[in-house]
Amino acid sequence: MTSAAPAPAQPLPPVAFLKGHGTENDFVIVPDPGNELRLPASAVAALCDRRAGIGGDGLLRVVRSSAHPEARSLAGEAEWFMDYRNADGSIAEMCGNGVRVFARYLQRAGLVDAGDLAVATRGGVKRVHIAEDGGITVAMGRALLPGDGVTVTVDGRDWPARNVNMGNPHAVAFVEDLDHAGDLCTAPPFTPASVYPDGVNVEFAVDRGPRHLAVRVHERGSGETRSCGTGACAVAVAAARRDGADPAVTGSPVTYRVDLPGGRLTVTEHPDGEIEMTGPAVIVAEGRIDHAWLEAL
Repeated sequence: MTSAAPAPAQPLPPVAFLKGHGTENDFVIVPDPGNELRLPASAVAALCDRRAGIGGDGLLRVVRSSAHPEARSLAGEAEWFMDYRNADGSIAEMCGNGVRVFARYLQRAGLVDAGDLAVATRGGVKRVHIAEDGGITVAMGRALLPGDGVTVTVDGRDWPARNVNMGNPHAVAFVEDLDHAGDLCTAPPFTPASVYPDGVNVEFAVDRGPRHLAVRVHERGSGETRSCGTGACAVAVAAARRDGADPAVTGSPVTYRVDLPGGRLTVTEHPDGEIEMTGPAVIVAEGRIDHAWLEAL
């Protein structure tokens, strides 16, 4: 009597993804509530590749805080953890535009309603408000202003850059013309290198009017992006101090409009130091990733 042949292995199911952007800072969104997917840096970089993958400035993995070792301690404050990766697969502490897109996904998926919610990130728990009109406001926390700045150099020009930390590091340089920033495909050199041993996001800002700025940004691990939420906040804080405005001293909030290539963000710093950023977030597509392709990476 011959034994029955083993049943052929069933192909693994495809992996769901969505694509979204906040002021054209775009992301691959991968829902993974149970923290079951293996997503090494090589897989993230392949997914974010604009020719051979889906394409994005970064990847947002949607995980329940209780299921992720880095967020488990935050589960009592925030049900969902934003596991954010840069386009090269490296891990980042926070992404302001990413938080808005992350919140928009949760709303679209029926996991939250319009109103207030909390999102766990490597930069701490972020409070988010989804307005009925579609705008999303993120409480970005307080800016840290370490005293040690750097000098940024592009094409033989040098500028002093203010050190602002928004949960991730920024160097803010005020220039006369945004073209002076160069192509921003590679990280602008800065000195002394010891100030940012793990790299830095560099913003170049010009004035467009009273409390109105225009900005280009190089995001570490991604190159020049169309927008950067934490970068917009860093620029607003640096501009306020340059302009002699400190809400902690005056007792009055200060608001800046920040225009980036992908759109406008509004940043308000309050007397208690809390910074709020408001802007749009859009989901543009959803689909399936071939599991065999993903596993082969």
